Amino acid sequence: MSAPGPSPTATAASPAVTAWHRPDGVTIRPRTALSLVLVSAVGLAAFTWPLLTAVAGSASGRVGDAPVVFVVVLPLLLAVLLAEFTDGGLDARSLAVLAVLAALGAALRPLGAGTAGIETVFFLLVVGGRAVGPGFGFLLGTTTLFASAVVTGGVGPWLPFQMLAAGWVGLGAGLLPAARGRRELGILVVYGVVASYAYGLLMNLWFWPFALGLDTEFSYVPGGPLTDNLRRFAVYVTVTSLGWDTGRAITTTVLLVLAGPAVLAVVRRAVRRASFGTPVSFRSPSQPGGPPDQPAADGSRTTATPLIE
Repeated sequence: MSAPGPSPTATAASPAVTAWHRPDGVTIRPRTALSLVLVSAVGLAAFTWPLLTAVAGSASGRVGDAPVVFVVVLPLLLAVLLAEFTDGGLDARSLAVLAVLAALGAALRPLGAGTAGIETVFFLLVVGGRAVGPGFGFLLGTTTLFASAVVTGGVGPWLPFQMLAAGWVGLGAGLLPAARGRRELGILVVYGVVASYAYGLLMNLWFWPFALGLDTEFSYVPGGPLTDNLRRFAVYVTVTSLGWDTGRAITTTVLLVLAGPAVLAVVRRAVRRASFGTPVSFRSPSQPGGPPDQPAADGSRTTATPLIE
């Protein structure tokens, strides 16, 4: 007598061993997670290394860093994209959704950038990462800032750092806990405020050690104690950019409250139509197993004819 095969329940549960599934359907796959950890570690090192070693202050000190950071980060961004493809998180149609959102973000950003901290694009990064997941959110942030820089002529030594910081905004949105309705909107608003200030801190940190020289109360001290440099940095942020970051936080909050639910619904509908992570099987109408479009035990969808959406 042969041993019984695996039950449908066991088969359906097996993906949980290799991927983390949020209750609302967002999945974090192992290869995507690994590539995100690697690119985030490299990005964090690119932002913070002056705090950990002595470097001479110079207004042009990071101009030479930017190409190195870009050359190191670009293959890691491609690794994130490849991981999403190979793990089933992205396909050709979902990549088109990413391209549309990135183009929309690139078009929105010039509408407010440069005016009292008004930033019209961050709510889209939050919504995109929330709707689809951390890998998609990270790619959306990086590609949106890159496309915006190309469109507006904003390519410079700050660009790779802007791409990383915006990518982390979308990544963090994809890691938020599952919720729906007003609770979800409240979580997104709180996260949007935190992300707005965090983005400002990071973008200050990338040039602060090299921007002021050594003769002010909030200048970077090469080789100085970490706590002293962090105190000086906090003073610098408070004096120079806190108002700008507050403008970004207010803009993001207003857009999330007014347009967030509608845009979130549109993106989620596009995700469903693109069949993110949903295997589809086909059978003839005479094949037993229930009526067309009935979900199977493993979570896939069976249908008598291919669906064209």
